[in-house]
Amino acid sequence: MPNAAGVSLAPEVTVRRGVFMAVFLWISLACAGLQPTAPLNPGNDETIVFEVPKGATPKAIGGPLVDAGIFPSSLAWDVFLRTTDASCLKAGKFELRMSMSPNEVLETLCGAPLADDVPFTVLEGWRIRDVDAALVEKGWIEPGAYAAIANGKGVPAPFEVRSTTYEGYLWPETYMVNPDNFDAGQLIERQLATFQERFLAKHTDYGNRTLNEIVVMGSLLEREEPKPENRPLVAGILWKRIDRGIPLGVDATSRYTIEKWNDRRAFLAKLRDPSDPYNTRKKKGLPPTAIGAPTLTSLEAAMNPKSSPYLYYLHDADKNLHPARNGAEHEANRKKYNVY
Repeated sequence: MPNAAGVSLAPEVTVRRGVFMAVFLWISLACAGLQPTAPLNPGNDETIVFEVPKGATPKAIGGPLVDAGIFPSSLAWDVFLRTTDASCLKAGKFELRMSMSPNEVLETLCGAPLADDVPFTVLEGWRIRDVDAALVEKGWIEPGAYAAIANGKGVPAPFEVRSTTYEGYLWPETYMVNPDNFDAGQLIERQLATFQERFLAKHTDYGNRTLNEIVVMGSLLEREEPKPENRPLVAGILWKRIDRGIPLGVDATSRYTIEKWNDRRAFLAKLRDPSDPYNTRKKKGLPPTAIGAPTLTSLEAAMNPKSSPYLYYLHDADKNLHPARNGAEHEANRKKYNVY
């Protein structure tokens, strides 16, 4: 084989040069602090969406990869490119894990890009019907399509749900969805999986309560107490009332089946209806189901209620909590804060 000067090199010289280059690249990778198959950020499973601009060269995305925290340095990316063929790189958005190896990063960036997803936010405390209405407003589903699946448990859950509905188990979060190919069932499956990931994976002991009781109580706390720091105290009061056979008197439960949560006329009618199973002024114990989507704070408060001498509570016009030990103190608070 001729060299640059046109002089043929012996086969053994060519082999030595190839070995030298391989060793040089291996040393360069080691100096750059990475190995092609080793995790770049071990133990960090955080995911990010990384975008490769149209027309970008493999070398050009080194800086953005460093800025995103994927690669330790531009030098590390440049050296890695010398060891592999990155011509397969595609433009678009890709989901990368911080713990990926260099090879996995390149494999992902050469694969199919993510769809042009948009964010959809399920708010804390939302009922199934509220999510359904928001999806209808977006024009992504027909009215009732999401609710039918969620209320009918029309898709499998990755854990046992001892309730007639998925109400309370559909994690409130911002989800990236494809508006051009939206699937209500897939969103519900993702919400259930997120519930498992965010709560069940970290909490398995519910004391003398069941998971479903914790979920229902968490949903009440989400609607009843606007200040998260007060929810353990309210949980303690409500569990005490349940254990003593005293009706909860949580008015939020009577709003659950109303189409519009703040419809006062419909709400007052529900309060006067002794046959309403969600009327906790009349019925003892927890309502039949959760009344919305609780957050982690509310679920943990339901699991870890704060002991206190209180048996009643109310909120003033500024939503400040005022607990009371007995009926006389509670009535005094009603008069003082004009709450009826």
